[in-house]
Amino acid sequence: MNAELQARSSRFNLFPTAEYDIYVAGHPEATPYHSSAWLQAAESAYGHPSWLVTIHCNGQLCGVLPLVEVKRPLGTKSLVSLPFCDLGGVLADNEEIKEWLIAEARVLAGEKHINLLEIREAGSVIEGQHQSLAIDTKVRMLCDLPETSEALFKCYKPKLRSQIRKAEKNGLRAEVRTDADAVGLFYQVFTHNMRRLGSPVHSVQWFQDLKAAYGNNLLVGLVFHNEQPVAAGIVLLTDKNACIPWASTLEAFNRLAPNMLLYWSLLSHVCDSGCTRFDFGRSTIGEGTYRFKKQWGAEPHGLTWTEYRGGKPASAIGSGKGNNVSMTSRLRPLIEGVWRQLPLPLANWLGPKLRRYITL
Repeated sequence: MNAELQARSSRFNLFPTAEYDIYVAGHPEATPYHSSAWLQAAESAYGHPSWLVTIHCNGQLCGVLPLVEVKRPLGTKSLVSLPFCDLGGVLADNEEIKEWLIAEARVLAGEKHINLLEIREAGSVIEGQHQSLAIDTKVRMLCDLPETSEALFKCYKPKLRSQIRKAEKNGLRAEVRTDADAVGLFYQVFTHNMRRLGSPVHSVQWFQDLKAAYGNNLLVGLVFHNEQPVAAGIVLLTDKNACIPWASTLEAFNRLAPNMLLYWSLLSHVCDSGCTRFDFGRSTIGEGTYRFKKQWGAEPHGLTWTEYRGGKPASAIGSGKGNNVSMTSRLRPLIEGVWRQLPLPLANWLGPKLRRYITL
């Protein structure tokens, strides 16, 4: 490796945040998750130490790998890029620097006695017949946006346009907000929906800290029936990219199509704000969420999550394919069924205590 290249692993809070964010902002493969705000919230909300593996060339930053260290109660530890989202991974000027960053991350994992290093990266668009993919394949759904929301609405099929209008005719109204109070309204809907799904919920502090860290680059979409929020979603922004990591509706109001109005309000807002790509998040080929996102014009892109154990690659899950059925996956329906029966206050108290250790 050339002498002018210098690698370094450091705690996130000891690295110049501005230098990191400037590099991320200028990299074509960066996502809103790569922002220092994600690392900041992981530390402040859940106490997970965040790390940066970096390489400088002649004093200039030329590659970064953000990592979050997740320490579980039984002593196991993992380094993930990045937890609680679909991807993070390396941003580098070239392939040589990328490989060096991964090698340095493996060294860091060994020095910290960390059991698992997991790097989640994006892949290219999946061409051809999607039906040929395995039914459990997980993909990232991306949609390119035109210059205006008017042009975006015109490109939708009549059925989709009528569903958006149906929600409005049903008396629903939508707002896109950037104030901190909107996070609390989002959380009201989100907690009900997560219990319905049988899944532990993130803490409210996680979302409050994300809001504090991202500022106006975190949008909250809300749909109201009278004065009650019945659908809500969070969108994260960079200069030209938007992603929606969380969206929920209250099942009792689904007949009014609040999800259609929620997504349209957020899509139209980011489109008119100059975003050129919308990331609908991870879906499983053939499932309902996949078909829902496809109707908005989203196309599947690969996801590659690579695991390293003991310094060596343990698995490389191409296009987000699942592993063989494990004991956990066999028990999952039972666990979800029990969780749905919990009183909401108990689920909201217990959920964050578990969710902080679930990196998906």
